[in-house]
Amino acid sequence: MFESLKNKKVLITGASGGIGSCMALLFAEYGANVGIHYNVGENQSTILVDKIKKMGADGAAFQADLTKESSKSIIPSFIDHFGGLDVLINNAGAAIGPKDILDLDEDSWDKTFWLNTRTPFFLAQNAFKHMKKNGGGKIINISSISVKYGGSSQTLHYGAAKSALETVALGLSKAGAKHNILVNTVRGGYIDTPMHQKMGRENSKERIEMIPLKKAGKPQDIAGMVLFLTSEAGDFITGETFTVAGGD
Repeated sequence: MFESLKNKKVLITGASGGIGSCMALLFAEYGANVGIHYNVGENQSTILVDKIKKMGADGAAFQADLTKESSKSIIPSFIDHFGGLDVLINNAGAAIGPKDILDLDEDSWDKTFWLNTRTPFFLAQNAFKHMKKNGGGKIINISSISVKYGGSSQTLHYGAAKSALETVALGLSKAGAKHNILVNTVRGGYIDTPMHQKMGRENSKERIEMIPLKKAGKPQDIAGMVLFLTSEAGDFITGETFTVAGGD
């Protein structure tokens, strides 16, 4: 099933660690050529690219701050290197400046929406233009279970931005269907990554108790769903949101 990914050209944002790096290695395992985007994790990205190449695939790293206009250059840079683009995965995301609702400032709000909604749309728009001319492609947006709960008391802006991202994905799927551009969303639950580990042990334990399966997810859980959707198994799926959250 995943053999259909061989030689596919895949771009993953926010891929220097956590879920993104897990996806990158899994794609390379099945013979895909992988471009990884990073902002500040240059050393990790270099190591990851070396691993991808040792697995027999082509790999390259692209630096950009996704809260800035210049981030649009990632798509043409990727196409220049790999000669095309088959799959875009908008994985990068974070709550910038988590604060109580009454203390939430405009800068944190704007940057969180820029990172989680604005940039994923414009990257998808640029990818869409290329895919339309080349017979189609797939775009996957990584969302969050925070959409279901409206974020936490500290991350309302993050939940709102991811909710907007899911709406963007639905709109893109409708526009892309006639061009064989399939767009789907994977909504991740509480996943054991460095981002969630920053919550601290007590907060993490409390959060895990809310999950019906009583455990945190692993990056592989998200990566596996993404691989399924981007392989031939996902060729009749578009405009959908898949929740990977242990029943949460």
